Amino acid sequence: MKKIGQTLLLAILITGCKNEPKQESTVIDEVKQEQIITSIYPESITKVFNAHGNIEQWNKMNTLSFTMTKPTGKEKTTKDLKTRAELIETPTYTQGFDGETLWINEKDGNAYKGKPQFYKGLMFYFYGMPFVFGDDGISYEETEPLVFEGKTYPGILISYEAGVGESSDDQYKIFYDAETGHMQWLGYTVTFGKAEGSPDFHFIRYNNWQTVNGLLIPKSIDWYNYENNVPTEKRNTVEFTDVVLSEKVLDKAMFSMPEGATVID
Repeated sequence: MKKIGQTLLLAILITGCKNEPKQESTVIDEVKQEQIITSIYPESITKVFNAHGNIEQWNKMNTLSFTMTKPTGKEKTTKDLKTRAELIETPTYTQGFDGETLWINEKDGNAYKGKPQFYKGLMFYFYGMPFVFGDDGISYEETEPLVFEGKTYPGILISYEAGVGESSDDQYKIFYDAETGHMQWLGYTVTFGKAEGSPDFHFIRYNNWQTVNGLLIPKSIDWYNYENNVPTEKRNTVEFTDVVLSEKVLDKAMFSMPEGATVID
């Protein structure tokens, strides 16, 4: 009986030793996977991503929504972060994109006078900083820093491979705080509807952040006037309220074109 007891105890100990390394290996594999994902980006943009909660956390999210208050009333944007389907709801019209079809649904006889192709995804892109620069088809380069009111901000030039997005000739510049890594400025060109790229950079200041679901995202942004491709004085502020950033997957039907809506070619 004593020998049987010793044999049984030895078997239990061996079984326990076999199980422990598997748990440790799983943890190591997860760390390695995170390092692999992060390593596909240059060090500078990785520093910015990490300062805002890291790109891996952003990639877990499926839904983003936010509201802006405009002179005509509240404008709510809802975005599927994986398919980039979008719904923009305002008092006078609704604009939608189901991943393939762009549509406008006018309300109460209000004629829509905007540019839906240009506006599709526009505010989402400005709001999703800096994480939208983790998309595929993007190139990163160092650029000259921005000096504003005596402070120097290191810069990253963002450009796109041909055929990526609506305006692949667009260029962006992120300027960030060298100590914290927080994004502070965005410079961007506007090439939509133009035959070639633009040399003029517009500027948005990002210095008011909020934490939602582990990610540091804008609470408001400031558009600046510019001269000689540098910002001068603040022009206006856009605030974001009712922000939702979630892993929840939305019903695709919410982006579908309703009866009576107009397809935008």
